[in-house]
Amino acid sequence: MGRRISCVLMASGAGKRFGGDKLMVPFGTEPMICRALAATDTPLIACRVAVTRNTEAAELCRRMGAAVVLHDLPHRSDTVRLGLEALGEGLAGCLFCPCDQPLLTRASVEGLCRRFLAEPEFIWRLAYDGEAGSPILFPADCFPALMALPEGEGGSFVVRAQPERVRLAEASSPWELRDADTRQDLSELLEHIK
Repeated sequence: MGRRISCVLMASGAGKRFGGDKLMVPFGTEPMICRALAATDTPLIACRVAVTRNTEAAELCRRMGAAVVLHDLPHRSDTVRLGLEALGEGLAGCLFCPCDQPLLTRASVEGLCRRFLAEPEFIWRLAYDGEAGSPILFPADCFPALMALPEGEGGSFVVRAQPERVRLAEASSPWELRDADTRQDLSELLEHIK
């Protein structure tokens, strides 16, 4: 088994609480999804695939060097499975990165990857002050469970089943873990960068 890390960019959310698809909503000078693409653009990640229903976001991801799976399936479990299927064999681990945490930094993603490479038997989560969040980096032996998630479940289902394997890597700020789930969240995140 190699030491290659892959990344699935989770870009399939319907944005119900946000009031619509948020991937292409401006965050500063660029669409929000660009922030996840920038944070995961590191030599520590061998390949990335964005799994999305949004054709505009798909084209942007391709232009920024990520492979794309465009789909119309309804569940988070579909997004996880499609991403893993697209990445293929020979990976040591896979980082599942949401695309609605616009203050996530490359430094924290790289720190998470380095912790995994040093201790690849664990499931690694980004955290701040002991509070776990996303992204989550799973070792390859978790892939079968991730491929067989119950309908509607995400990677946290596997985390809950194996809590003894979970380790935390510290983010530089709690803001890195904040999702833009609502327009109010987005406003607060934008205020933080001013």
